[in-house]
Amino acid sequence: MGISNLKTLLSLDNRDMAIVIGLYLSRFNKQALDEFEFSGFHQAYNVLGFSLGVKPKSINNYRDEFDSIFPNGRRGWQRELKPQSKAILDLAKDLTFDELTFIIKSHLSHSEVNLEDLQIPISSYQNKHEFSASRLITGKAAEEYFVQVYPTIDIFTGYDISNTTNQGCGFDFKLSKGMSRYYVEVKGMNDRNGNILMTEKEHKRADELLNRYCLFVVRDFRNTPYHDYYLDPLHCGQIDFKKQERQVIQTNYTGIFI
Repeated sequence: MGISNLKTLLSLDNRDMAIVIGLYLSRFNKQALDEFEFSGFHQAYNVLGFSLGVKPKSINNYRDEFDSIFPNGRRGWQRELKPQSKAILDLAKDLTFDELTFIIKSHLSHSEVNLEDLQIPISSYQNKHEFSASRLITGKAAEEYFVQVYPTIDIFTGYDISNTTNQGCGFDFKLSKGMSRYYVEVKGMNDRNGNILMTEKEHKRADELLNRYCLFVVRDFRNTPYHDYYLDPLHCGQIDFKKQERQVIQTNYTGIFI
């Protein structure tokens, strides 16, 4: 595939990348699910949709739109492709599985790609971004879910949101209204029940901020995601946190000039 097509696909916005993902799920079917360790299409729609900030149903619709093009055993929508879907198909129809996977994972990770490096086969390109369903659920999908729903939650009504996920401060979002603040850490789970992990930094900030610290848990990405939230999670009486310590052994080598 030409570098110009790669450049175009790597620069798509989230809406158009949702079309690419619909094509990917339709064309590669179970292989696409296995690549991201999805248990089924419902989980794929939820995780990838929320990761892009689009409705999961949109991913489903785009897959159905392409099902009439690819021999995958589904009928899909027996109608002409919409113009933008046709344009995406023209760009992506000759991509290999590795190439299309690379484009999707690069977009999800917001990585900068040096197009000169892509002169070599993508299958041998080293920076392929190992994005599994679990990684997306505990990161982008759950966080984007929160961004979409927080204005509908009574205690957060009227609050402005700041994304702090890359600042290493022990929470993912700061909500502000006048002098009032909430500090929100978002966790995601595949199923309705299970475990979540808090880092030492997150635990420390929760202990400092008490009722201003909110643990927001998005459950059941495998089926239909929903949420619970806990103010002062360490002391609310609804979660039992147990400390886990792990010793990491690191080997270094000292070079002595002779």
